[in-house]
Amino acid sequence: MKLEKRDFDAIVIGSGPNGLAAAILLQQNGLSVLLIEGKQTIGGGMRSAELTLPGFVHDICSAIHPLGAGSPCFDTLPLSSYGLEFIYPEIAAAHPFDDGRAAILTHSIEETAGLLDADAEAYKKLLLPIVVDWPGIASDVLGPLRFPKHPLAMAGFGFAALRSASSLVNQFKTELAKGLFAGMAAHSMLPLTRAASSAAALVLMTNGHLKGWPLAKGGTQNLANALASYFVSLGGKIETGRYITSLEQLPSSHAALFDITPRQLLQIAGHKFSGAYKRQLERYRYGMGVFKVDWALDGPIPFTAEECRHAGTVHIGNTFAEIAASERQNWDGRLPEKPFVLLTQQSLFDPTRAPAGKHTGWAYCHVPHGSAADRTEVIEKQIERFAPGFRERILARHTMNPAQMEEYNPNYIGGDINGGVIDLEQLFTRPALRWSPYRTSAKGLYICSSSTPPGGGVHGMCGYYAAKRALKDVFGIKEEPLN
Repeated sequence: MKLEKRDFDAIVIGSGPNGLAAAILLQQNGLSVLLIEGKQTIGGGMRSAELTLPGFVHDICSAIHPLGAGSPCFDTLPLSSYGLEFIYPEIAAAHPFDDGRAAILTHSIEETAGLLDADAEAYKKLLLPIVVDWPGIASDVLGPLRFPKHPLAMAGFGFAALRSASSLVNQFKTELAKGLFAGMAAHSMLPLTRAASSAAALVLMTNGHLKGWPLAKGGTQNLANALASYFVSLGGKIETGRYITSLEQLPSSHAALFDITPRQLLQIAGHKFSGAYKRQLERYRYGMGVFKVDWALDGPIPFTAEECRHAGTVHIGNTFAEIAASERQNWDGRLPEKPFVLLTQQSLFDPTRAPAGKHTGWAYCHVPHGSAADRTEVIEKQIERFAPGFRERILARHTMNPAQMEEYNPNYIGGDINGGVIDLEQLFTRPALRWSPYRTSAKGLYICSSSTPPGGGVHGMCGYYAAKRALKDVFGIKEEPLN
């Protein structure tokens, strides 16, 4: 396709996982691509820094990467050649209970199920078909609404995934299985009574059984660095410290892809959009926020349950009923006394994260959208509940409330790290109801952030599909589908 000369063929604004994925696919197809990042370092939600004390490396946002390891997009890239090393904890996730027991997620379905007592067979009945089918349906599950390559397998997944967690969990009898599923489903940042709240649980558990839940050696920043290095090796260009607030700031190009949410997109390019498209973006809904704490620790977290001492991720919330109640309260704008806490302990498996003999801790809880409440005390109390003596090991802490999360990454509106609510109303129509959710109403302008399908997570699939759409629309290049 013959196009007039521009400064670049394509420009990508934002260097999160989706921006980098989009830039890479465009550059792989022989285009000249400029990636622009507003901050001084690339990565978006994939940054790491010494937030507490010297020598303690903390992941500022994303920390564990089941979707990164299992992404059909990233899986095709030679990232290990550019410095990325994933470390896989033997126990991907543990879920402690007040009675001292813990449910766990491991690579083995048999092992995971075998520890769920009377629910062993029910667990295998639910997860095994999805695990078997996943390689054939992953690119459809993690993509826009379209006719699937494997319709029967996709229908089987959809039947379970689109149900509420509170409905699907009824097939289990034990608090062990119910609690394990609740912790997984709470990643949806939805009340567990809402339709589609099961989807996050099924995707995370399936990827745990297939790929594991890894962390990036040296910090999540190294995942961003590997993606950026590969992009540059293809001839791509990156500019940092250049915050875009209007289209006039951009060099000329045939296509511009924005790794930002509808609110920022309206500010930058709203004057170019049709009235109908603008109204849809203005109605786009953002969800619960997060309050995050990082700790420098004098030793490992002393969990009562031995399994938790060997898990990369620990879901703290006890029973299904307790987790469901806390997520409902946050959704309704109230602060629960016992919030569900997502905790990771990377230094148990990666000695580069802390000085010898010391450790790091990373945790957050959900809060009402934009909440200014300090949740440090309740988070630490919840951890102490399952790890007596935890507080005695704290050397220093660093906290981030929703406003600070948004300041760190403007995509986290009100602290929402998912780029907007991922419920049935916005699951496939995010950010607007269109034939392609990645196209805007303005020619050559595309949105490629987690505010498009499939939503939040470090997987790059939003960027991949947006770039694929731009390649076909603007440059007449049809990219082969992912397996």
